[in-house]
Amino acid sequence: MKIAFTKCSGKYDLMEILRPGKPPERVNCPKQRIIPHDMVHYAIEHTLKARGFLGRVKDGEASSFQMPPELESDSVERLVEVFQGDEWSGGNTSASEIIEIYRLTCTARQCPPLPIDDAAVQAVKATIAELTHRWQTIAVGGSLHLEL
Repeated sequence: MKIAFTKCSGKYDLMEILRPGKPPERVNCPKQRIIPHDMVHYAIEHTLKARGFLGRVKDGEASSFQMPPELESDSVERLVEVFQGDEWSGGNTSASEIIEIYRLTCTARQCPPLPIDDAAVQAVKATIAELTHRWQTIAVGGSLHLEL
């Protein structure tokens, strides 16, 4: 599956999902001062080989904000929230703190955490840093193309 994130003017950027044999799907991504939410999904799902929102779309589900619950996907969503929070606060949270916050979040939402360790957190942080750099260099109207 190919994913194109297009930087737009205004309050939204655009994600376009391209799957063989299916029409393209377009998703408006609210700007959030950091990379788009679904790009954080890409960083986690690609780096950890976990099945979240994008993996479900790749496997044939329509991109929707109201997908039925699924354990691994729900656990990925909690991890996306934790990494977004870290990025919003400067990206300096230690790996052990991220793991602890993630475990607390999963407990509060009653979903099992993915088995992550310091190396996994550092790998995701490196992917987010790379995507952030690439995204910042794109002008309005330009796109960042990824493959999952």
